[in-house]
Amino acid sequence: MTTTEAVAEPEVKQEESAQLAMALVRGEPLTKLPDDLYIPPEALEVFLEAFEGPLDLLLYLIKRNNMDILDIQVAEITRQYMDYVELMHSNQFELAAEYLVMAATLAEIKSRMLLPRSEDCEEDEEDPRAELVRRLQEYERFKQAAEDLDELPRMNRDIHPAGAEAPDFELIRAQPDVDLKEILLAMAEVMRRADMFEHHQVEEEALSVRERMSEVLSLLSAERFTPFVALYRVEEGRLGVVVTFMAIMELIKESLIELVQSEAFGPIHVKARIE
Repeated sequence: MTTTEAVAEPEVKQEESAQLAMALVRGEPLTKLPDDLYIPPEALEVFLEAFEGPLDLLLYLIKRNNMDILDIQVAEITRQYMDYVELMHSNQFELAAEYLVMAATLAEIKSRMLLPRSEDCEEDEEDPRAELVRRLQEYERFKQAAEDLDELPRMNRDIHPAGAEAPDFELIRAQPDVDLKEILLAMAEVMRRADMFEHHQVEEEALSVRERMSEVLSLLSAERFTPFVALYRVEEGRLGVVVTFMAIMELIKESLIELVQSEAFGPIHVKARIE
């Protein structure tokens, strides 16, 4: 035997033992269960996906036999149901407990249907299958609703959120090269648009010259002189002074009043002109 063959033989045996091992413990293959290993009877339970309870089994049997859920053949369903219960009873008694309750219910319904009924009580007596049919219909609705909900897209099962961080980059924008002619054209356009939104509001004059002329004539008399300054009102401000002065000038122009001044820089008096 050569050296190469001697090295290859332990490697082949090691690979075969690794394939036959049930597990690897600290890197060593485990090919035999420990003698002191204890596995409780309830450590492993296998639940069939086909039937989730006695009502689910009844629905399966009804659909397999093409029966109407409102008109169940209790004798045939009970026979097939008991065959399944016997099979479960031989394999796992704890799981068959709730099925036995349903088996007793089916036996009761079957016996009640076999009992003779009088014609007087036949109309008033309720069908023994009515309560079972109601439970089956309710269970079927909830089962269908659960299946519809399970078909909806679910996060982390059908839909997986994805996210990515945006890359870090700096956007450099070049400054535009604007000519002076373009600036002037833009300014002209802005001015033109501003003219389109101008508005002029016409307001009624607060003080009228014609009205003030009438007021001055009502204050003057042809028999006595009135001081010129007495015709002005301080609360009217500058506008009142201008309007009053223009009204006096118009009255002098129309020869309705006259002004008298006795000396230079002396007080001015006004009186109405005699017709």
